[in-house]
Amino acid sequence: MTVTDDVRLEGELVLLRPRVDEDLALFDRWHGNPDVRHWLHMSEMPEQTLEIERQRWQIARNDPTRLSFVIETLDGVPIGNIVLIAVDAMHRRAELGIAIGEKGDWGRGYGTDAIRVILRFAFDVLKLRRVELITDVDNERGIRAYEKCGFVREGVLRAKRLRYGEPLDMLIMAVLRED
Repeated sequence: MTVTDDVRLEGELVLLRPRVDEDLALFDRWHGNPDVRHWLHMSEMPEQTLEIERQRWQIARNDPTRLSFVIETLDGVPIGNIVLIAVDAMHRRAELGIAIGEKGDWGRGYGTDAIRVILRFAFDVLKLRRVELITDVDNERGIRAYEKCGFVREGVLRAKRLRYGEPLDMLIMAVLRED
């Protein structure tokens, strides 16, 4: 599934637009921020070079089950990204991923608005019936935003990932079209 260049999804605070090659430097900068890397489970990876990010970018761009958007403020400033991955047309489901790459924009409602916008797109345009996500059990800010958007806690995945060498439980959450 690809997002055409003319798709623009507008919310109350943000605009979602498809990623373009010129966004690579932004992603590299965001992924270099230790606070952002922590929540993206990149904290134990060596910092990525722009070339590695370019390779990942090409793979993602050609993945028919991934829809990637840059999150911009309404005045056009890029502040993060949001994706629907593992989009499954047969079972009408997808997984959500989001990152606000500019730490100064955390807690300002941009993430919540971006989630609402992409859920509207997922349910109304893509005709999905379920969108799910997995997050750290201690991601309080994220969990609050997800719950504001209708996500329900479904369970805990024990020792799902490692963080700084220690097992980390993950929370699975989902929202259904009818919720």
